Amino acid sequence: MEISDEKFELARSEAEAEYKAVGSVKCPYLNELVHFNNEGFKHLLFKSWNKSRLRTEQYTRLRLLPLAVKAIKLSHTLQEYDKRQLFVRQKGKTWSKTLKTVKYYVFMAIFPNVRIKVIVKHIDGGVPFFYSLYPSWGMKKNNDGSRQKVFISGDPEAD
Repeated sequence: MEISDEKFELARSEAEAEYKAVGSVKCPYLNELVHFNNEGFKHLLFKSWNKSRLRTEQYTRLRLLPLAVKAIKLSHTLQEYDKRQLFVRQKGKTWSKTLKTVKYYVFMAIFPNVRIKVIVKHIDGGVPFFYSLYPSWGMKKNNDGSRQKVFISGDPEAD
């Protein structure tokens, strides 16, 4: 799928403006506010620090962003949960990595024509924040040329 520069930049600027306007929303499952900070928006564009996502993947995630806000507001059921110890980059006087407990809450939402997964990340000592979203299925070409729906799951830090 080819996305023109103008179309991509329009989607990005609209999504960024909407994202900044959200601030935070109450998640019924967590019974607390989920914040929409800079890290979540950057993760829509980058897989990890300094490694960008494919342009089509960025575009898809940016276009689905308004649904992520709705999904968090309506989520009463947790679909996936992960807890691990990770070195987290933090800025004080200088950048450093500190070992922290990180929790990932994954919510699934079904809307007309799309099913998405939304990841909320909570780093020990901080507040829960929106981290990522993705369509919960993709299409894969089989050896015979036919297309098959593939459910995407995996590492919430990378998704």
